[in-house]
Amino acid sequence: MPAVTQQSGLAVRRFERVCSILDEHDRQASKLIPILQAVQEEYRYLPTEVLTYVATALGLPPARVFGVASFYAHFALEPKGKYVVKLCDGTACHVKRSIPILEAIRERLGLDDKRHTTPDMLFTVETVSCLGACGLAPVVVVNEDVHGQMTPESAVALVEEILEREGAK
Repeated sequence: MPAVTQQSGLAVRRFERVCSILDEHDRQASKLIPILQAVQEEYRYLPTEVLTYVATALGLPPARVFGVASFYAHFALEPKGKYVVKLCDGTACHVKRSIPILEAIRERLGLDDKRHTTPDMLFTVETVSCLGACGLAPVVVVNEDVHGQMTPESAVALVEEILEREGAK
């Protein structure tokens, strides 16, 4: 019996912040999306074991929680870097040559179409269908900062600036 208690204690400590988030939302299943948003803000993605824990805590089938998490593009099921670089490849940005910008950023960071996050977890590079800033095309968003009328050179300079600020090269 002590092993169960010990395991339960480990689980509680491991998911302490998740428990706080659940409590902040009164452990109501109807608040699943805000709960997942808060969990993702804490972890920068939605770990599988946390989704299972949330499902159990809310009395929901895990498939329902995973279904919600995988349906909405806002949620990430894989770890993301400290800086999430989103490159718009919508019509306006694509026409104004967004792909060479993507290629330049990926080359600088050693990424490709299969590997989106740097090994040091500093950057994740993604393409999105539209960022809603067509007048600034082509557009790159780093976390919440919008950068318009980008070129491959200005995008790489932006990455270099972040690397310098972070003390990385």
